[in-house]
Amino acid sequence: MKSTIITIGDEILIGQILDTNSRQISQSLNAAGITVCERTSIGDDAGQIVEALDRALGQSNIVIMTGGLGPTKDDITKHTLTRYFGTELVYDERVGEHVRTMLARRGIEFNDLNRGQAMVPKCCTVLFNAHGTAPGMWFERGDSVVVSLPGVPFEMQHLMEDEVMPRLRSRFTLHSIVHRTMITSGIAESMLAARISDWENSLPKGLKLAYLPAPNIVRLRLSAYEVDGEEARSTIDREFAKLYKIIPGHIVGFEQATVQELVHRNLTDSGRTLAVAESCTGGTIASLFTAMPGASAYFRCGVVSYSNESKEEVLGVDAGDIARHGAVSEQVAKAMAEGVRRIAHADFGVSTTGIAGPTGGSPEKPVGTVWIGISTPEKSFAVMRDCGTDRSQIISRASAYAISLLYEQLH
Repeated sequence: MKSTIITIGDEILIGQILDTNSRQISQSLNAAGITVCERTSIGDDAGQIVEALDRALGQSNIVIMTGGLGPTKDDITKHTLTRYFGTELVYDERVGEHVRTMLARRGIEFNDLNRGQAMVPKCCTVLFNAHGTAPGMWFERGDSVVVSLPGVPFEMQHLMEDEVMPRLRSRFTLHSIVHRTMITSGIAESMLAARISDWENSLPKGLKLAYLPAPNIVRLRLSAYEVDGEEARSTIDREFAKLYKIIPGHIVGFEQATVQELVHRNLTDSGRTLAVAESCTGGTIASLFTAMPGASAYFRCGVVSYSNESKEEVLGVDAGDIARHGAVSEQVAKAMAEGVRRIAHADFGVSTTGIAGPTGGSPEKPVGTVWIGISTPEKSFAVMRDCGTDRSQIISRASAYAISLLYEQLH
């Protein structure tokens, strides 16, 4: 069963608001076994709406639209749909009374514009919106369904859960779509693909593998479409179980698992402690750990040693090392990790020092160069990582690399 999602609004196209509706609708449809074949955003233009509808109905059984249902002149979706389905607008008493009551509670006059919210296409099934003034609308044409929902995310979500999904399950015979995602770490996407190529080539027919890389992790998603749910889940579990022998030590977990959660669990269970010293990441690593409940059991302290003076005076980094090698260097990163571990009396120390940009780079140390230090009870070392060119990307990647390096030392 295929579907298309159309979001309507000039505010989406100019970037004034973020289209979160498509994501939520996609999740609801996939969970019910409905494949989303296309998501598109268009402006408040009747011609664009008609063109998008024609295209959607040519490829889908189900079309979900959001936006353009407000009371003002720029909201034209309802009027366009009325003409598209060759019908007329009629007054819905239940919607009208609901709008009148809702506005009265807010001290707003029930004028002609608000009354227009209760005017609905005669051929549609009205989807009552208990959380707003614009009702949803359900149209049928042959074997296809078109649903128009308000663009306010809160209202849209309630209508999807309370009205749309139950009706879709009743209207169509749906099969399952099953997705499961394994999180891997410490191995680059290309190297991972080479390691698991034989496994990938022998996957059972009907399973689709996707690689989803992120800073220092690669997600492997196995998907099965329009299948028996239980059987597909068992097959996917068996296939993922084989990877424990192929890439041991690189499997973090499943779905939304993060490396910092594994570090959090390991340190909590083992009773060991952690301290971090950050320069270019500015406290990001510390915040990732302290955001998790129970971090106080192991997290000793975080030091943001941005200046050379703080590296020397707080962490005890040798001024001569900074003068000879620069603040962004193997020697300084290693000394920072050792220093924060020492002053916090922690079992593990982690440090970052780098060039987050957009200025400050050089041919020898371009923007994105980050040294990460690790200090353990047995050893101290530092490694260099190229973390990109965008400042926020560099900070995110460097933090992820540092946490993954720490995780590798906990075994």
